[in-house]
Amino acid sequence: MSVKLQPVRGTHDILPEESRKRRLIENMLAMVCTTYGYGEISTPVFEFSEVFLRTLGDTSDVVTKETYTFEDRGGESITLRPEFTAAVVRAFISNGLQEKLPFKVYYNGPAFRYERPQKGRLRQFHQFGAELLGEPDPIGDIELIGMAVHGLVVLGLAEHVKLELNSLGDSESRKAYRDALVAYFTQHQASLSEESRARLERNPLRILDSKDEGDRALLAGAPLMHDHFTENAKAYFKKVMAGLDAIDIQYEINPRIVRGLDYYSHTVFEFTTDKLGAQGTVLAGGRYDGLVKMMGGHDIAGVGFAAGIERLLALMEAVQVEGLNRDVKPLAVMPIDEAQEMAALRMAQELRVAGFVIELLTHGNMGKKMKRADKLGAVAVLMLGENEVAQGKVMVKHMSDGSQHEVEYAQLQEHLLTIKV
Repeated sequence: MSVKLQPVRGTHDILPEESRKRRLIENMLAMVCTTYGYGEISTPVFEFSEVFLRTLGDTSDVVTKETYTFEDRGGESITLRPEFTAAVVRAFISNGLQEKLPFKVYYNGPAFRYERPQKGRLRQFHQFGAELLGEPDPIGDIELIGMAVHGLVVLGLAEHVKLELNSLGDSESRKAYRDALVAYFTQHQASLSEESRARLERNPLRILDSKDEGDRALLAGAPLMHDHFTENAKAYFKKVMAGLDAIDIQYEINPRIVRGLDYYSHTVFEFTTDKLGAQGTVLAGGRYDGLVKMMGGHDIAGVGFAAGIERLLALMEAVQVEGLNRDVKPLAVMPIDEAQEMAALRMAQELRVAGFVIELLTHGNMGKKMKRADKLGAVAVLMLGENEVAQGKVMVKHMSDGSQHEVEYAQLQEHLLTIKV
């Protein structure tokens, strides 16, 4: 019995139409990053498992439940990257770039997490993101958020998302807050889910991320981070907000945005939408000043963001961004019969080299070829018959109005530029 082959659950084939839309998103975001002085980086899709075990923590859901980890033939533990930041920092350290600051890069590519597939959440997903290393001042947070907003504006999405902002304070603030959370949740330990009771000992901030309804009911009375800020943490967050105000970026303070890992500090942010159901976060980021040192490098500050390509595309389709579905319409080159095929092939090649999108139609009679040209959405059909080849001319049929023009071959490219797509 033959088995019907399908893509692995949680993955899907990206066909040409979707690829075109994705490339549009990626190219526009890359263009924005370039204007801010960021260069592109590409890291391997797999790393030694220690890269992610050390940075994400051996108690995090990502490491314990979601990573694709395996032993290779050399006996090394390898993990497909579940996120990019740790891989970028590893590349920064291992390539000896710690003296070349600031280090400003953007990236684009697939990441992998073994989680329950659902709309907007795949096991192989794609991210576009940016990292800024070596800027400890709030100006780095402001620039990065400004760049993210710029990217969303270019994509036509800025009016369909809101920026939610929070601060995790400095290390002293986080310690005080951690102690307050432990004291609060210990009083309500019997009402916590089993998972959150385990987190209470290892990483109490992660209880704030819990999706359990009982846990979420307790969050209403939980202490707030802002009540435990040091003066330094207050001043830092105040400068971030002042900077966003100065460049006219609107935001809402959301004290429940957290990051459960100790190397995060100060600014955290999310761009969310109400048009994608449960998967409403399309871009998120934050400051991670302790990460480079944790991975064996110098004490270098960092801040970054990542956006899901699938979610950006879904939002663009949901709000019907103008231009997303606009495809490049071809010109059809059509020899009248077999005797003109070589001449048509030569003309098609010359036009392609000149930058025109060309479909060469050689099979079937004239009626079938014209139907094919129409189905392709061709803006014009360039016909070559015996007389045209002999006289050095081309018959150009404009598909919009059906008009035909006999054009000298020497003036063909100039004529084609006048055709409206």
